[in-house]
Amino acid sequence: MTISIDTTSQQTLRDAVRESVAAVGPSILDLSHKVHALAEVSWEEHKSAAAAAEVLRDGGFDVIEGAYGVPTALEAVYGSGELTVVICAEYDALPEVGHACGHNIIAAAGVGAALALKPVADAAGLRIKLLGTPAEEHGGGKVSLLQAGAWEDAAFSLMVHGMTGTERSASSFSMAAVERFEVQFKGSEAHAAGAPDKAINAGAAASLALMNMAVLRQHLPENSNTNAFISHGGGATNVIAGDATVQVEVRAGDLDDWRGLKRRVLACFEGAAIATGCTWTHRQTEHPYAPLDTHAGLGKAWDANMEAVGRPVDHTPVFGGGSSDMGNVSQVIPSVHGMVVVRNSSAVPHHPDFTAAAITPEADDAVIDGATVLALTILDAALDPQLRSGLMKLQASRQPGATTVTLEA
Repeated sequence: MTISIDTTSQQTLRDAVRESVAAVGPSILDLSHKVHALAEVSWEEHKSAAAAAEVLRDGGFDVIEGAYGVPTALEAVYGSGELTVVICAEYDALPEVGHACGHNIIAAAGVGAALALKPVADAAGLRIKLLGTPAEEHGGGKVSLLQAGAWEDAAFSLMVHGMTGTERSASSFSMAAVERFEVQFKGSEAHAAGAPDKAINAGAAASLALMNMAVLRQHLPENSNTNAFISHGGGATNVIAGDATVQVEVRAGDLDDWRGLKRRVLACFEGAAIATGCTWTHRQTEHPYAPLDTHAGLGKAWDANMEAVGRPVDHTPVFGGGSSDMGNVSQVIPSVHGMVVVRNSSAVPHHPDFTAAAITPEADDAVIDGATVLALTILDAALDPQLRSGLMKLQASRQPGATTVTLEA
């Protein structure tokens, strides 16, 4: 199906989207404030998901809560067009500091974009699907949803994230892959003073492993980093620890670098085990996150729409350093993870200052502009014959089940 709409009609639809964002503005700003106040952490976002579901249901969407077997996920669908877009709405907070990453902005802007597209969906041949995607900060809700087939019917997917500083081009912004895992050392306990020669010191193995990692750091590839801490290293000063546990994460902007770095980090633990005589095991504690791969055509449309709402973007390539489970989506579905600045703030994400910034009038502006840019970019994808055709061809060429593949370092 080819959508053929002249320039005047396209502008009419764009104007209709802007008017719709303005109309739903009060409800999505109320949602942003409500989610901010709830501050529910990963996998516990029951009330936040329910609040988003209520707004979408009131807006005429068919809503399923607990979608795809994920208790705090939701799916909201409207339209019967052959081009399906998935809009992602995150709503998890951080422990102790609340919405210091501004996921309340993400949730509200995503819901706002879905609602704003509803009046133009039929004309644009669109099927709008919003996914409430929990546990981005820790856990990887999007990966669980990918594995359950939540993107199998999608041609493309988008989301927007709040930030501070300079407005960035979606095409020039990149993020890292990350894997988090746990290493356990097993030795044998003994009295620290009475029989130290009888012990196999698991606590020493953990300490030595961290020293090995510290030496490794000077040899890391560009845009790579790693960190670890001992979460259990003993229970008493007069007992040499027979068990120790270390929490580890490995990040890199390139998939091959990421896999290579993980092998080298694991060697740090193997060496510590050999040196101390311990045995060791490791296990993944969360879904790994892939690097972000922005679709060129969607990224170009995103940047143009940022300009259209009065937010000129800097096209200088920037490696964000952080990671997102949207990266996993982008590896299998044409995607954009756009950014929108909360103006007049120098707060750093994951800091209490950002928690405060995420509920200011400037944050409300970011919600409205983010929803507008999301909706306009989706509309552009639907109405641009070349972009639409390219997205649908990619979808048609995708093997069934391709989106359910699990990424491994």
